[in-house]
Amino acid sequence: MPSAVSRLDSPELRASIYQFMVYVPGGVSSVFLGIWLSQHGIPADQIGLINALPTLCLLLLNIAVGRIADKLDDWRTALIYISLASALAPLPLYFVSEFWGILLVWALCSTTNGLVPPVIDAATVRMTRRNGTDFGVIRAWATVGYVFAAGGLGLLLNMMGSGVFITLYVVTVVIRAALAFLLPRFRAPTQKVTLADAAVTPAAPSRLKDSLQLWFILPLLAFALVNSSNSLIGGFAALVWFENGIPSYFLGPLLGIAAAAEAVLMFAWRRFGGRVSARNMILVAALAGLVRFTIMAFNPPVEVLFFTQLLHAFSFGMGYFGVVHFIANWTNEANAAEAQGFANMLSMGAAMLALSIFGVLVEFFGTYAFFYSTATALMAVGCVLWSLKLRPAKALI
Repeated sequence: MPSAVSRLDSPELRASIYQFMVYVPGGVSSVFLGIWLSQHGIPADQIGLINALPTLCLLLLNIAVGRIADKLDDWRTALIYISLASALAPLPLYFVSEFWGILLVWALCSTTNGLVPPVIDAATVRMTRRNGTDFGVIRAWATVGYVFAAGGLGLLLNMMGSGVFITLYVVTVVIRAALAFLLPRFRAPTQKVTLADAAVTPAAPSRLKDSLQLWFILPLLAFALVNSSNSLIGGFAALVWFENGIPSYFLGPLLGIAAAAEAVLMFAWRRFGGRVSARNMILVAALAGLVRFTIMAFNPPVEVLFFTQLLHAFSFGMGYFGVVHFIANWTNEANAAEAQGFANMLSMGAAMLALSIFGVLVEFFGTYAFFYSTATALMAVGCVLWSLKLRPAKALI
């Protein structure tokens, strides 16, 4: 039986501790940012731009950063550098108060923050597959961290107001940067080449562009379309609900319960996830998003909003697992982070479009703007079905 010390020193535990902090800064901004911006006199359409610009930056950087991370000796090194950059980025927020200054500084904050998830997830899924451990349990701690930030730290909005936002955000990214130094090595140890190995010419690692066929891209695009609406929740939901009369003490719990449902699904994933193919996971996510955002368009009471937020477990959690496993099944470890970055690039592109359009739609149509998400969910369903027709799923992949 392994000792308590060895269990505490396991790579899975150290990855889980870091995963807990991955989405804490995002949880803080989901609750506080929209209201903080509104109280600085920023209108909804400009809030949309402030949320959209970082997605443009991520759109341009994700694949490049993933490619660099893949070429380093280990993904851990890239995560340390990215975490340190994200800890320094928000400091200028203390000195800006007008639209252009906030736009540029927040773009830097959100971009460096958004580079973390694709690298840590690509690294973790490869490590757990090699070790025979459960990726779902490790990834679930990222969601638990978001619940803590949105549901727990979000209560500070009612107690202290949005003025605490900058300091709270800075504290969370600094803690995450410190925890990055505790991350384990994710790659398998490099083996020494023997004479027998040298006699065999190794196969060249597959390139990402070799995988970019239509049947492969369509499921990633489908999740990007659904996830663009999840981005709207982070960028606008708290503000829209607040302006529609939802008391501020409900905002954190509404955001937190979505992540809590996602965490439950992830912790339980190993018991039933192997029975569902990756693309069918993404199809379920699209259908859940269709139901969730259509209901939200009708400005339902808070009790119904709690139900729609529970659907986040499927519209994001199951869909994200589908994407991660779909990529891991069909790509090479040599381009793991780059492939995850490509999927993230599609998500960022769809999110940038959604955030830019949604801010204008909210100004004119209020909650009916969520019918935009209904349309994108329908498109996502079509993308998955098209991919399955081009290349049917085999052996649950």
